[in-house]
Amino acid sequence: MLERELMEIGLNEKEAKVYLASLELGQSAVQAIANKAGVNRATTYFIIEALMAKGLISSFHQGKKQFFVATDPDRLVDMLEEQEREMKKKSEELKKLIPQLQSINNKHGDRPVVRYYEGKEGILTMIDEFTKAASGVVDMAYSVDALEKVFSKEDRSKARAKRIGRDVKTKVIYTYKDGNLESTIDGERRKVPYEKFPIKSDIAVYGNKIRIASLGDRLTGVVIEDQEIADSIKAILDLAWEAAEKYQK
Repeated sequence: MLERELMEIGLNEKEAKVYLASLELGQSAVQAIANKAGVNRATTYFIIEALMAKGLISSFHQGKKQFFVATDPDRLVDMLEEQEREMKKKSEELKKLIPQLQSINNKHGDRPVVRYYEGKEGILTMIDEFTKAASGVVDMAYSVDALEKVFSKEDRSKARAKRIGRDVKTKVIYTYKDGNLESTIDGERRKVPYEKFPIKSDIAVYGNKIRIASLGDRLTGVVIEDQEIADSIKAILDLAWEAAEKYQK
């Protein structure tokens, strides 16, 4: 249990084993620590050096023999705080770089920019990028059944909360085999029959981007960045929106 928790705050498995062994043994030679940790002696030397660099183990000599001792566990808190400060610093540096990176991004006026995403985490990244970039009213089409199969209620609630937080509204055409979605203050919704219109992807058009996520057995997504294509897909979704009115009760 303690090994896993130490790994969660930044130690690798062998570092966690060696630190715990040293903590339990007190002042010990490397062989005793290696035996206690279940790690070979040569590897234990390298791990101890890494832990000493992190301030988690110190050493001293008695005669010609070297001994090691784990520092107070409070040092783990200091280490974690140092990591947090370092991550904050890197985050601030990255924010400064973003405009430069975007300026050299492969955005040529004569061809669309296409980005691909894989797996559930990839799709969630697409959604997060969407909530940061979208504005106004966004045209969408999706299968509620597919969304519920792939994403938990918590996932969906978080995404919606982020969108509402940016005052982004939606105009959605959807399918739902055994349910209905009511229009709300943040979005209009029109249901179409799944049997006639088997939508299997999540589609959204915002600005000059089109987000398409396949939500079947293969979770993949693509974002196409091109104004003409986005305008065309939006026109098609607007046409579908008008046609879907006849299916509303």
